[in-house]
Amino acid sequence: MTNVLRYGLIGAGMMGREHLRNIALVDEVEVVALADDFPESLERAAKYAPGAATHDSAEALLARDDLDAVVIATPNHTHVNVVPPAVEAGLHILCEKPLATTLDDARTLRDLGNASEKVFWVGMEYRYIPAVARLIAEVDAGTPGPLRMLSIREHRRSFLPKVRDWNRFNRNSGGTLVEKCCHHFDLMRRIVGREPVRIYASGAQDVNHLDERYHGETPDILDNAYVIVDFEGGVRAMLDLCMFAEGTADSDQISATGDTGKVECLLPGGVVRIGHREDRRVEESIALADPDAVDAGSHHGSTLEEHRHFAEAIRTGARPDVSADDGYLAVAMGLAAQQSIAEGRPVWMAELLG
Repeated sequence: MTNVLRYGLIGAGMMGREHLRNIALVDEVEVVALADDFPESLERAAKYAPGAATHDSAEALLARDDLDAVVIATPNHTHVNVVPPAVEAGLHILCEKPLATTLDDARTLRDLGNASEKVFWVGMEYRYIPAVARLIAEVDAGTPGPLRMLSIREHRRSFLPKVRDWNRFNRNSGGTLVEKCCHHFDLMRRIVGREPVRIYASGAQDVNHLDERYHGETPDILDNAYVIVDFEGGVRAMLDLCMFAEGTADSDQISATGDTGKVECLLPGGVVRIGHREDRRVEESIALADPDAVDAGSHHGSTLEEHRHFAEAIRTGARPDVSADDGYLAVAMGLAAQQSIAEGRPVWMAELLG
């Protein structure tokens, strides 16, 4: 392996292009090949990777012998077909979230990732949003005392259009609580530091996409939900998701409360507040990413930090920050929440995980 890491990208759509813009900011990393079966996406992506070869299939890209790593940013339901040959090719892999759309597929990819001798990384970039990373560090340091409650709120716009409208249907995306909220469930596990035991959710498709038709079908993706998660040790977490709240100032809020205090962050402003219970004092600071990182993507500058960590893991052999197990459990939590909504009951994680 030369000093410059040579990447391929499979999946040149919206998220694929965000990866390319951020990889361009990472030292000693070069994208040498792109693959997508949608010509317009491939053409749009090529301008972010000057000189990279283009291929119309993942198979053609993976047949190359000049790659160190591959970033997989294809539609969710295709990961189960794209990841195995990438593992077989002996490449380091960054697979976009969610790892898969079904529990069986997620389990298959988890096992492949864990068995690989290369870095297998699942793309949960929310961990690297500066304000979120600061909150995580404060909780890890014990600032709020023993954690008792965690709340995550995201009030945002509806899902954006995607190539071939794949994200309008649960069968392709895994459903909103997998496609979107795997990020939130990953954050819950990372912040709480324990495993989920039971999940109860209430949600529906009340506003978005109701008048859309694709090949005679109406989209079936949730646009709002509340999800309560009971963790080992009695810690509770809650997700509040709304996908029809475009007029929201602080679209994302995370609050971690313990015996002696509270840490919260607000996005996109990057506000971090630390509250002290004893004297009711509140400290406030701002944590924002470098403007170049913010301009390169739509995730508050976190994708660049994700790629820096991924490249460093390849060079040093360090464990991935977001492992195959992490990706698997984020999918399982989302599926458990959707099962809870469908069946109107709490779902024990043991029902899914055994």
